[in-house]
Amino acid sequence: MIGLDTNVLVRYVMQDDPRQSPKATRLIESLTSDQPGFVPLVAIVELVWVLSSSYGLNRDQIAEALNLLLRSKELVIDRAELVLQAQRRFSQGGADFADCLIERIARAQGCETTMTFDAAAVKSAGMTLVA
Repeated sequence: MIGLDTNVLVRYVMQDDPRQSPKATRLIESLTSDQPGFVPLVAIVELVWVLSSSYGLNRDQIAEALNLLLRSKELVIDRAELVLQAQRRFSQGGADFADCLIERIARAQGCETTMTFDAAAVKSAGMTLVA
């Protein structure tokens, strides 16, 4: 198994760099279920941020990119079930992906709630507002 950095994922998903995108594609498409690529949780969070802030992709487009990664048999996504849960909440609108993932990870660790000052995270990610 090999680890994949955010920039490799961005080049693969966006196909926007004439030098790096073909290399990223060749690398990712060379992976197999026996020799998969590993995508760390931090790389998923960075990927969503880059797709949104640098490329202006909307929630549906980002959710689809995440779905493609999650469905791949050639990729092992760190904490995939929590990423999927966060992706589902994120695609419904409101909170950003990182907030959805923070809440899901905290819940998986046994937290009754996750406290925040972010009203959108309260409404859409299931967090609790600090009073």
